[in-house]
Amino acid sequence: MTEATLSGKVAIISGSSSGIGAGIARELSSRGASVVVNYPFPSLFEEAQKVKESLKTPSIAVEADMSSVDGPSKLVESAIQSFGRLDIVVNNAALAVNVPLEELTLDHWDKLVNLNCRGVFLLTQAALKHITHGSGRIVNIVSVSSRAAPPMQTIYAGTKGMVDSFTRCWAKELPPKYGCTVNAVSPGPTATEGFFAAGEEVMKILQPTIDATPAGKRMADPSEIAYAVGFLCEERARWINGEHLFANGGLFVD
Repeated sequence: MTEATLSGKVAIISGSSSGIGAGIARELSSRGASVVVNYPFPSLFEEAQKVKESLKTPSIAVEADMSSVDGPSKLVESAIQSFGRLDIVVNNAALAVNVPLEELTLDHWDKLVNLNCRGVFLLTQAALKHITHGSGRIVNIVSVSSRAAPPMQTIYAGTKGMVDSFTRCWAKELPPKYGCTVNAVSPGPTATEGFFAAGEEVMKILQPTIDATPAGKRMADPSEIAYAVGFLCEERARWINGEHLFANGGLFVD
């Protein structure tokens, strides 16, 4: 049984109705934190409710689109209204598009940049007014693509590179003002609904990369990424700041 080391804490996880985000919600809840499960559209209500119902702690599910201008602030306000505090922010919501450079459009650009970058920026900015001074945690879910970009991920890898840079800047700027730490976790290929939805052709292209993973010729389970996030949220991780933790089986070693 996991020790309730995050008991009394409140965590927001953007994009947590499925995949890695849902895994993080379960991990933080198992450690005692109340969780704000986030989903972007009404069609995902039932999916989000299932995640919420699977959690061990008092939690809520909030519809808020992180790619919109007001979605991030709505998510933070809902957390404060329900729990009266905010301790942990996990910037997880993201979208990937895997197509050749020649086929990328401005629509692809706007969708990925607005969600993967602007959403992280706005959610973190909104959270700073409330995050618990002295023990707050901001964890950005980046990607191995930010450092070892594969083909057909021009915009996705670029957006994750921006969030990588956010992490570096904020780790120096925010702790003196807000008493929080800022770190990143970078998954590699992970067995999520979104990853499988990329299609058979993309999977064929990425299979050699998966097979080259030193720790095992497989994709990660979301729970393995979630464990890395949970570690960074612990009180005993208070001296870890500005870290980019690669949770990808050694696929990329910096």
